[in-house]
Amino acid sequence: MAEKAPCTCGSNEKNRLIFPCSGQANTGQISNQAAIQLSDEGYGSFVCTALLASGSESLAERARGVQEVVAIDGCGMHCAKKIVEQAKVPVHQHLVITDLGIEKKSGDRSFSPDEVEAIASAAWKGEGKIMGSESEKKTSSGGCGCGGNCS
Repeated sequence: MAEKAPCTCGSNEKNRLIFPCSGQANTGQISNQAAIQLSDEGYGSFVCTALLASGSESLAERARGVQEVVAIDGCGMHCAKKIVEQAKVPVHQHLVITDLGIEKKSGDRSFSPDEVEAIASAAWKGEGKIMGSESEKKTSSGGCGCGGNCS
């Protein structure tokens, strides 16, 4: 079987936006720190969830144009995911910190670097991937998702 030619749109890397919940408890702080770490590692761009919640249409349009939107929530309230979806932006990967084994401690913002690393690692591994999303369809069909004629 012949190898597919690489995408010619300038990059084979996914264009991602990361929306953390940034809540007051330790898990919200972990979501924020994990988004910063992921951005620093080149996984995607860390963006302001509060700005999206305030009705920023320019951020919503930007988010609708990327290949993958990642919402990182601290707990089962799913605030980040709800904010993103209310802006009519599809979520392709949703990580919930409490579902990944970290206990939420209201009133306690302390966390360890290992907890942040666990969430960043889960994102890199795609553990929160929502099957059936547009990003998943593009990946499985071999297209890079840039809108060009890459496949």
